[in-house]
Order: sequence, then structure tokens, then C-alpha cells
Amino acid sequence: MNPDFIALLRELSAAEARFLVVGAYALAHHARPRATGDLDLWIDPSPSNAERVHAALKAFGAPLGDLSVADLSAPNLVYQIGLPPRRIDVLTSLTALEFPEAWKSRVAGRMGDAECCFLGREQLIKNKRAVGRARDLADLEALGEAPRDS
Repeated sequence: MNPDFIALLRELSAAEARFLVVGAYALAHHARPRATGDLDLWIDPSPSNAERVHAALKAFGAPLGDLSVADLSAPNLVYQIGLPPRRIDVLTSLTALEFPEAWKSRVAGRMGDAECCFLGREQLIKNKRAVGRARDLADLEALGEAPRDS
């Protein structure tokens, strides 16, 4: 496990930030691992949580540049740290999902020795169906789901 991933997860947890591990790492939690170039973290974009996330990113040593708390509350932000295969993507939106609903169905787990929450299985399926890329359709099969609703 990439030590930078673990370090950021620890900082986010220490800041009591609300975030969910999504993407390939959520798939690995629910089904099976697949190759990926990044760790995707979906944050609650509420202003108070954005402050906690910003503080955690700063403590982690992320290159914040002009990234503001307001940016972390804006829809459709993708803030990237590093390069694949060690890149971290911080997302404020996820296709077809709302954070409060997804938070209710989160699944507690661990990455390395860091505690974190993963996007719930049904929410992951809903997102994968909505995005619909070839990779997402393969992920649906790994989850034991048909690519399209019947």
C-alpha cells in the first residue's frame, strides 16, 4: 500500500473529515482488486467539512497553491495530488450520487493501518451504471451485477 495514501487517510481521519474511498479501491473492498493509477476520495462538500479537508490536506503537505476552502465546497472539483500510480484524486461530486445519501450507506474498513469508510456497494453499483465506461461495465461484472438495469 502506498504510504502517501495511508498518511492522507490518517490526516483526514484526525481532522474528523467526512470522506469516502471510491473508485477502484472501493471495488477492491466489495469485490476484487483491479489495476488503478490513483486513490479516489469523495469528500462531503459542506463548508464545515471543506474546512476540515483543507486543514488535513495542509497537514499532509499537499501542494495547495491557491486551492481554497470554497473550492472544496464547489461541485465537480477534482483536486489531484501526485502522478499515477501514486496519484490521489479528491472529488467533490460523483455521478448519480449525493454525498449525504452515500454517507448513510458507507462501509467502515481499513486501508493498511488507516481506518476509513468506503462507498457502499449499492451506491458503487449506481455510480458505475451511470458513468458507463468500459472499465465501469467490467467493474459491474466483478460486483456480480448486470451492466444495465433489467
